[in-house]
Amino acid sequence: MQRRGRTVDRAPETGPKPDRAAKSSCYTGAMMDELEFRRTAESALEVLKRHLIAREEDEDAGFEVEEQSGVLNVLFEDPPGKFVITPNTPVRQIWISALSTSFKLDWEPKASGFVLARTGEPMVALVDRLIQERAEG
Repeated sequence: MQRRGRTVDRAPETGPKPDRAAKSSCYTGAMMDELEFRRTAESALEVLKRHLIAREEDEDAGFEVEEQSGVLNVLFEDPPGKFVITPNTPVRQIWISALSTSFKLDWEPKASGFVLARTGEPMVALVDRLIQERAEG
């Protein structure tokens, strides 16, 4: 390449350019289509809701479950607080906001459910653990 009377050598490119989508860890490996994700997430959230309602009936539960527009809210009485569990369709994840942290769950075909990748916990077990941690303070 010539630049104002002098030659500048460029290093040759080596190998293929990295695929940006392959680098992103927020996308599930075999990306589901949007309709499939919505159905799968809705079903998983329904299972979680039923589980939490059964736990809610225990007089020592200390929380209440509400559903609004596909979002589950776990409301705590003492001290007041809330967990928010919501599908995030663009990235095909279920997000849980709890204990000042965001937990992002991916679909895991081998587990046939949404799991937290860093621990391998399925969604119901994770929410149970978070409720327990909150109760213990």
